[in-house]
Amino acid sequence: MKKIGFDNEKYLSMQSAHIKERIGHFDNKLYLEFGGKLFDDYHASRVLPGFEPSSKLQMLMQLADHAEIVIAISAADIEKNKVRGDLGITYDVEVMRLIDIYREKGLYVGSVVITQYSGQSSANIFKTKLEKRGIKVYLHYLIAGYPHNVSLIVSKDGYGRNDYIETSRPLVVITAPGPGSGKMATCLSQLYHEHLRGIRAGYAKFETFPIWNLPLKHPVNLAYEAATADLNDVNMIDPFHLETYGITTVNYNRDVEIFPVLSAIFETIYGESPYKSPTDMGVNMAGNCIIDDEVCQEASKQEIIRRYYESLNKLADDRATEQEVFKIEMVMSQAKITKEYRKVVKTAMELAQTENAPAAAMELEDGSIECGKTSALLGPCAAMILNALKALAHIDHDIHLISPHAIEPIQDLKTSYLGSKNPRLHVDEVLIALSISAATDPNAKKALEQLPALKGAQVHCSSRLAKIDIETLKKLGLQVTMEPTFS
Repeated sequence: MKKIGFDNEKYLSMQSAHIKERIGHFDNKLYLEFGGKLFDDYHASRVLPGFEPSSKLQMLMQLADHAEIVIAISAADIEKNKVRGDLGITYDVEVMRLIDIYREKGLYVGSVVITQYSGQSSANIFKTKLEKRGIKVYLHYLIAGYPHNVSLIVSKDGYGRNDYIETSRPLVVITAPGPGSGKMATCLSQLYHEHLRGIRAGYAKFETFPIWNLPLKHPVNLAYEAATADLNDVNMIDPFHLETYGITTVNYNRDVEIFPVLSAIFETIYGESPYKSPTDMGVNMAGNCIIDDEVCQEASKQEIIRRYYESLNKLADDRATEQEVFKIEMVMSQAKITKEYRKVVKTAMELAQTENAPAAAMELEDGSIECGKTSALLGPCAAMILNALKALAHIDHDIHLISPHAIEPIQDLKTSYLGSKNPRLHVDEVLIALSISAATDPNAKKALEQLPALKGAQVHCSSRLAKIDIETLKKLGLQVTMEPTFS
């Protein structure tokens, strides 16, 4: 039984109700900046066990009759072919993918806005491509001195130059393929244009993290700092909220730093600001839906260590800086953990030292640890998977789920015909072999049926894994770390 720390059903109902309430504070028009991922939010599902990766999308589907989606993408990101790291696709391709997914779910995608536009040819090509698909496209321009030159920003030469995005529903969700796409600027530009039309539209921000009503150094909030170490985000007490209400809440540095500017923009548009603090702008209810704080704290500590290993591997590839690694080390210190807190690390490293070869370890839901070592037939993760499936199916470890005689022809195929230098089976190959064995071997069938039970298990490997192994382990829902060195 998986340990649950978060009530997803409560979250869906509470969150949608709170957003509806916020719409009512304005002239039935709310621009909602959606931070983070609208779906596939695996970070949230890891640190808040019970949170579904598609929870925010499900919540929005409850508001489908009231909502439309506008996707913002920066012309600068189109120009430099910026890639979404977790999917490996460029931001412009991701916009196309998002449109298809939202429409498939019955959500109305009103348009796409290209922000920070200054005539980039690649942005023009993308605009034409979208329009050929019948998608409305609007352009928002670079504004000199943004965001501090408020008098220029809130004028006909600032937001006034931007296209007014035609919308038809009371809730307009502004989302994007990734950070830095101009979501907030899009919302504020729309407030300016709506005001010119006599409509007092509202703005709100939906960020899951940091969770404003958890302590500053709560592991869930520290895990967010670790996840955004490359952006140098820092959680902090919201000083505006504390001064106005005498209540301590948590926000992050960029929102706190920009709030005086936002207040000035609101005052210039409305005559007064509807919000007294960055916390006031938020609508996140996640903190009210934690039902087992201990479970969420433990999950978050594991996430912090995973982020640490991820940064080490990025550093080895020159995709991260030493500062990023140092930042996560500081977060680990604040959480009072070291990498050895993650039990599979010590187990995998000790086995690798004993065998003088790469090794892997997996912690199952009951706390038991199964290992895998390098052999002539299997890589360490492939061996680990088979051992874990045996343990879950209560099959003796000495029993072969796949005959060695069946593995040898696969190795011959890899090396003799496919040009591979490594004859050992990867995780995907061993699972295919296991599924073939399952057709005639009851033990193999019994083991194969345990695959869903691996989801959420913790894994560590003593050396860097092949890309195919990483992808397969991710598909199985395993939470993997690895040392930043090759075997």
